[in-house]
Amino acid sequence: MVLPEAHEVAPRLTAGAFILNAGLSMLRADQATAEGLHGMASTAYPFLRNVPAERFTRLLACSEIAVGGALLAPFVPTRLAGLALTGFSGGLVGLYLRLPGMRESGSLRPTQDGIVLAKDSWLLGIGLGLLSASARRRSRAHRHHGHCHCRCR
Repeated sequence: MVLPEAHEVAPRLTAGAFILNAGLSMLRADQATAEGLHGMASTAYPFLRNVPAERFTRLLACSEIAVGGALLAPFVPTRLAGLALTGFSGGLVGLYLRLPGMRESGSLRPTQDGIVLAKDSWLLGIGLGLLSASARRRSRAHRHHGHCHCRCR
């Protein structure tokens, strides 16, 4: 088992705790909250209109718990945790980019209403950072001087 390197621990802990808390809180969402979340998500991603609001909210909560847990669990490889975070946060950034009124006209700058969603871009940055840190470590480990005794070839 390869444990996270020291520089990977802080981003994994902060993002993981934040997302896990959001997921656990969302499990207790009332009907109005579920309908609001579903309405925003189905506006940005129309295929979600066919999913009932309560089911969507529960699936979203479980996804957040899974991603947060993967980031917090030291036995989950950083590459896998980074991939999960990048995919999840990519959907959140897509929500920001697709919802009307979240950005100033012709710009990526958030409106006052968009700040709540624009802040999720830091999760995407952390996910991409974890992916690149993992790739750098792998390339460093496979710099060989003549003979390779691993299974990389």
